[in-house]
Amino acid sequence: MSVEDWAEIRRLHRAEGLPIKLIARTLGISRNTVRAALASDGPPRYERKLAGSAVDGFEDAIRAQLKDVPTMPATVIAERVGWTQGITVLRDRVAELRPAYQPPEAFGRSEYRPGAASTARASWPSGICGPRL
Repeated sequence: MSVEDWAEIRRLHRAEGLPIKLIARTLGISRNTVRAALASDGPPRYERKLAGSAVDGFEDAIRAQLKDVPTMPATVIAERVGWTQGITVLRDRVAELRPAYQPPEAFGRSEYRPGAASTARASWPSGICGPRL
């Protein structure tokens, strides 16, 4: 059903007060279609199904290779899993999967907000810097 049909069904029912059976007969559609259009919160949307990728069938084998050696190059993984298609698709998938198998870094990046990592004290006790004149 198109957005225009959805809007027309709602207009006929709400503005003109036509019953569901008459709307269905006038537009040449099923009464259940009219009921569904009236019950929906918004207009119908087109949603494309995910097509998948050629790499999907090899993902388990790729994960096994990354589990053994997380730093293995994508070209070596391609040879070991029997990949015969373009390397770019496989390389992109390996780049997505690799971070889950790499060990955490021994060092952490420290990020500070401005003024949060100040080492100087904001207020010195009196007498340390000398008397105030």
